[in-house]
Amino acid sequence: MNIVTVTPAMLAGRTNELSALLIDCVRNGSSVGFLRTIDAAEASAYWDAVRAAMESGCRVLLIAEHAGQLQGTVQLDFCLKPNGVNRAEIQKLIVHTSARRRGVAAALMTKEEDVARERGRGLVYLDTEAGSPAEAFYLAQGYTCIGGLPEYACSPDGEWRANAIYYKTLFTRSAEKDMDSPRAAA
Repeated sequence: MNIVTVTPAMLAGRTNELSALLIDCVRNGSSVGFLRTIDAAEASAYWDAVRAAMESGCRVLLIAEHAGQLQGTVQLDFCLKPNGVNRAEIQKLIVHTSARRRGVAAALMTKEEDVARERGRGLVYLDTEAGSPAEAFYLAQGYTCIGGLPEYACSPDGEWRANAIYYKTLFTRSAEKDMDSPRAAA
């Protein structure tokens, strides 16, 4: 399996594949911001928005491939606020239903954490549907649940569900010692 960091130009050429992956996951119950009625046009528009975020420098898109086939993807969204340079949000970890339970998600998360470290982001966080199988996965990856919000989002079937918020500290930063911190710049 190869984990690839996608460029905006690469994304433009793989929108159809990524759209098919997103549709597969949503139609099979993954709660990633879409309802089961998602179609190719809606999925394609989503990836266009991701490409714009990548071009602005606030998003990294990773894909997992095996034998030339797209298996999964994850995104890392960097906080651009001056007081948030230590954090990044993990978004849309999705694995094709035919590739699940083969280590794809774990490989994507490992690489995503490496990218976060390389970019100086010591805190990564995410949210997922409370009670979903994803919770056990994130706990196994060393993430800590800090709670959740009731009726946070609709499931693909249109039912309001709570979310669970997770974080992982990759490294700690001291504002007094970190010359990139807002306090050091003052």
